[in-house]
Amino acid sequence: MSALPEPTVLLPVTSRIAPWAAAGAPLAPLAVVIAVRNEARGLPPLLADLAAAPAGLVRELLVVDGGSVDGSQRLARLAGARLQPAAAGRGRQLAQGVAATEAPWLLLLHGDGRLPSHWPELVAGAIAAGATTAGATTAWATTAWAFRLAIAARDPRLRLVELAANGRSRWRQLPYGDQGLLLARGLYAAAGAIAPLPLMEDLEFLLRLRRHGAIRLLDGALSVNDRRWRRLGVWRTTWRNAQLRRRWRRGEDPALLAAEYYGA
Repeated sequence: MSALPEPTVLLPVTSRIAPWAAAGAPLAPLAVVIAVRNEARGLPPLLADLAAAPAGLVRELLVVDGGSVDGSQRLARLAGARLQPAAAGRGRQLAQGVAATEAPWLLLLHGDGRLPSHWPELVAGAIAAGATTAGATTAWATTAWAFRLAIAARDPRLRLVELAANGRSRWRQLPYGDQGLLLARGLYAAAGAIAPLPLMEDLEFLLRLRRHGAIRLLDGALSVNDRRWRRLGVWRTTWRNAQLRRRWRRGEDPALLAAEYYGA
């Protein structure tokens, strides 16, 4: 895999983003924050996807590692990403990563996803639209964006899982953390930082975020590994996750739910 440049170095110019850059948008508006723990298999392909970013889009690329022991840290450095250690927990890692970056837009990712090939156009278009529609009373766009979910396996049952997840994302504006999240830093601050919960950090944050802006789907799918469904089975995993969400909404301790989730 070819190495990524240092996060502060702009990538080669491509004509695909030229209309967006010419519209007067600031250069390098995006900070990409990736939460990682033992993702030596999934992280290099994701970093390769991010290498497709053209000049003027990505200012910062930060991998926040939650104590990997499989070489993920070394792979991140070799790819040119800035690395920051953190205590394990995606909520804590993402919040720490956001606090360590400065770009006006944020793309929050998990370390085992694959971006669609045209993700730069999708992200640049959303940023341009946000810059155009930001209201006079706020200094940031009030729409956040997630990718559609795709699961990297041929099992037809997983197509139903995708359908349900994308319907939930579209109609209830509650995408999973696996789907990534693109939003203006000002909108992130208005909603409050991601909480350092051991589980349900994505749902808790999105419920707060919905009170400050809309959450829409980008026209592209982020592909995730099927390992969680393969380990326990599709229907058992789907049922278990639904029950964990229900119990969290009823006030059960996220630490106990996390112990059950990760223990399984």
